[in-house]
Amino acid sequence: MKPKGGKPRGYSLDKEYKKICHEQIKEFIMESIDGDVANYGYRKITYHLRKHYKLTINHKKVYRLCKELGILKDQRVIKHKIKRCIAINRTITGSNQLWEMDIKYGYIHGEDKFFYLLNLIDVFDRSIIDYHMGFHCEAKDAAALLRKCLMRSDWYRT
Repeated sequence: MKPKGGKPRGYSLDKEYKKICHEQIKEFIMESIDGDVANYGYRKITYHLRKHYKLTINHKKVYRLCKELGILKDQRVIKHKIKRCIAINRTITGSNQLWEMDIKYGYIHGEDKFFYLLNLIDVFDRSIIDYHMGFHCEAKDAAALLRKCLMRSDWYRT
């Protein structure tokens, strides 16, 4: 089956409407790659050719020429982001089965400082089990708060 479209022209035009053959454009591309555009993809090479060589050229043509030269970069793989939902698909039937931590911060206007409020919340009844308030909130503060809540809970004693 024949692809749609005709045979590509063997030339492109510059800004003064002079014909520039594809072999000359390939030399421009190779010169550019040896220079400062070594890690560019075909779209940035297109912009470089338009700016430095004053060519009127489409990015699709540059793609085809780069493919003929064998200098195309690998297609980048787009990684899908994983939505992180910790408490999804969990049936909570009572208190102290699932806890969550929440960090809030506020501004003290008179002292020109920020303060942090770290809450430990019971998911079942949305009550605050305990909290830490201070001018910093680090991992050691969260660990100390969790340790203190575990010591007071019935779950720790069993």
